[in-house]
Amino acid sequence: MSWVSIIAIFFVIWWLVLFTMLPVGVRSQIENNDITLGTDHGAPVKPALLRKIVLTTLVSLVIFGAFYVVTAVMGYGFDDLPRIVPEYQYHDPKN
Repeated sequence: MSWVSIIAIFFVIWWLVLFTMLPVGVRSQIENNDITLGTDHGAPVKPALLRKIVLTTLVSLVIFGAFYVVTAVMGYGFDDLPRIVPEYQYHDPKN
């Protein structure tokens, strides 16, 4: 796996994890009874973005590490899925 591929895959994982982490622990202005005039009432009071960026990076490193072990170390890829997942055969209940 080349460095460009490693960076690209990590970048995609990082952004996906970031968008899942953004709503975690956020309290809106309505929930906090601290509404600022001229802002949306559902806007977060303290988004804690630095904490979320650090947490996103740590979670992304764990996910990427698992991906790297499975693909580069163990040698599995998309071509191996038919051998990993058992073949499903449909049984018609009418027969």
